[in-house]
Amino acid sequence: MLRLGSSGPEVSVIGFGAWEAGGKGWGKNPPDEEVISAIHAAIDAGVNWIDTAEIYGGGASEKLVGRALDRRRSEMLIATKVAPRGDGTGFRAKDVRRAVEGSLHRLRTDYIDLYQLHWPDAGVPIEETWTAMAELADRGVVRSIGVSNFGRRLIESCERIRHVDSSQPHFSLLHPKNRDLIRWCGERGIGVVPYSPLGCGLLSGAITAETKFARNDWRNGTLWESELYDQFFAPGRIEQSLSVAKGLRAIAARTGATMSQLALAWNLAQPGVTSPIAGTRNADHIREDAGAADLVLDDETLSEIENLIELAPKGDEAD
Repeated sequence: MLRLGSSGPEVSVIGFGAWEAGGKGWGKNPPDEEVISAIHAAIDAGVNWIDTAEIYGGGASEKLVGRALDRRRSEMLIATKVAPRGDGTGFRAKDVRRAVEGSLHRLRTDYIDLYQLHWPDAGVPIEETWTAMAELADRGVVRSIGVSNFGRRLIESCERIRHVDSSQPHFSLLHPKNRDLIRWCGERGIGVVPYSPLGCGLLSGAITAETKFARNDWRNGTLWESELYDQFFAPGRIEQSLSVAKGLRAIAARTGATMSQLALAWNLAQPGVTSPIAGTRNADHIREDAGAADLVLDDETLSEIENLIELAPKGDEAD
């Protein structure tokens, strides 16, 4: 277990990501009971926290998490997020208060362990939003507060009002651009819980050049406009992404670890990272991913994995 930042709860080395549990946009949806079994498998494998959001599946993800933890709430910390108006409830103070009530209802709980702002909203002063978040923490409705997809400037603005307990940036071998931000957060007692550490499946070995995504899978580029598609799956980028996966597969064959475990272990080895989020709807996958917590990479293997970054798609610089 690791402490989330300087004053947050103790969290397992790997977190469970429930974006896919929302169902929409990930191809064929498994039965709800299968997703619930995956969440239970995560708990049994030593994972003690789960990350979801009000917008995942239009609230379906939170509802599934609530069902899964109905009798096991004490075994799992819940992290969820409020999004700007349009996609989510909104960042005005009254919106934040309304959003948390909606999440509490869907999650079947009377408190949230970590409540986060999903991404910045340029139309609402961050001071108003973060003050509302701080008030929720003061009331005990949420235990810790954090941000997702925020750059250093906005985090500093929040820090002037109340400490930011956590930051959730995009970070993987395919997208290492937030490395300096992550280190900076770690130095200031801000926990870091990266999302998409497996490159939306590309670093798990499950995707090859022959993979055909379903019509309702966002990774085929037709479902909705997505930065992640542009970065990893667009023509010209997918070939580069798969070259990184090919290199990781070779290292996995040599070490005996799985590709997912290597990608997660590399993520964990980066200064500032607390607990990367492994998203899945499959019980076997989360059991495999949880094994990364016990994987210690030697300097040679770390360097070998690091060299794969040169093969990754080169996108715009992140904050």
